[in-house]
Amino acid sequence: MQTLDNPNLTNPTAFDTTIHRRKTRAVKVGDITIGGGNPVVVQSMINEDTLDIDGSVAAIRRLHEIGCEIVRVTVPSMAHAKALAEIKEKLSQTYQAVPLVADVHHNGMKIALEVAKHVDKVRINPGLYVFEKPQSDRTEYTPTEFAEIGAKIRETLEPLIVSLRDRGKAMRIGVNHGSLSERMLFTYGDTPEGMVESALEFIKICESLDFYNIVLSLKASRVPVMLAAYRLMVQRMNELGMEYPLHLGVTEAGDGEYGRIKSTAGIGTLLAQGIGDTIRVSLTESPEKEIPVCYSILQALGLRKTMVEYVACPSCGRTLFNLEEVLHKVREATKHLTGLDIAVMGCIVNGPGEMADADYGYVGKQPGYISLYRGREEIKKVPEAQGVEELINLIKADDRWVEPE
Repeated sequence: MQTLDNPNLTNPTAFDTTIHRRKTRAVKVGDITIGGGNPVVVQSMINEDTLDIDGSVAAIRRLHEIGCEIVRVTVPSMAHAKALAEIKEKLSQTYQAVPLVADVHHNGMKIALEVAKHVDKVRINPGLYVFEKPQSDRTEYTPTEFAEIGAKIRETLEPLIVSLRDRGKAMRIGVNHGSLSERMLFTYGDTPEGMVESALEFIKICESLDFYNIVLSLKASRVPVMLAAYRLMVQRMNELGMEYPLHLGVTEAGDGEYGRIKSTAGIGTLLAQGIGDTIRVSLTESPEKEIPVCYSILQALGLRKTMVEYVACPSCGRTLFNLEEVLHKVREATKHLTGLDIAVMGCIVNGPGEMADADYGYVGKQPGYISLYRGREEIKKVPEAQGVEELINLIKADDRWVEPE
């Protein structure tokens, strides 16, 4: 928080606009590395039944082809675990190797051990990995009971940790607010603290077995809870000298505009604070629709450049052309030029100033005419009907044009 003795308050130019990402250890997942200063990784999850080999291969490929870098697959049974071996083999034969994560829940020790042979990372949920049968008359967990269950967790988890360690694979300890174990609920309540302590219990077992290829997530369907859990996790890791990368997401975000806004509010807020190494936007829609949202969040924060950045004013009474229509034409003509910043501004009043960081500008200067800019420099004035064509010619003259596929 800025305070009155902070020189940035009296010297606005001293404010740092760069996002300084939290230092984390590097964790390999197939040919992708999470953390360690690498770009934020985009993930999603197929919704096909894993027993459908061809359907799963096709779904994984669809996601990977549009930029999903790691794909998660659900593994609810031993048959599903064995099917993953066929999925991985068929991907390699018909497409290419894709980093795969197996999602294992509910007493999944045997399933996890089998699937660890075939995938690059195994995700477990601490609240469900060792099932604690609820007791209706329970009022507390005694220290002895707490320790006994902790010992059972270690006994169940150890073979998986050893298998992943010896195979050079990774684990995601994925805590969900809605599935905390009864023991954690009784001890810490339905709180971010309970989520963090649940993760730490599993981390410490991993560390005691010399296993550190760990990614953490602390998801919730309510954004404030999600934010509090991740921030507390970072605080506790800092206190304990841990540097594990974090997988961000708002679970069960829903669909449509609100699902996207909700995910962006949670994921974007943390990324802006330097927290987060891999993300998944969880929408109640086809998985392919999650990927553009992920990349838009990363692009907006300047963390990855995967598309053209368009700067456009909202239009007002000074606007000298149909801004919405022209922006659409410019976008359609140039959207394949990844890495460029292009501004479309309705008038000269704000145009050159507001678009100062753009590579090229298309600005209404007088009725019927467009001024084209390279950075802050006005290059030429052309009739509005030729504006898009002449913008393309300017980009070509600078040798920054590539033909669309």
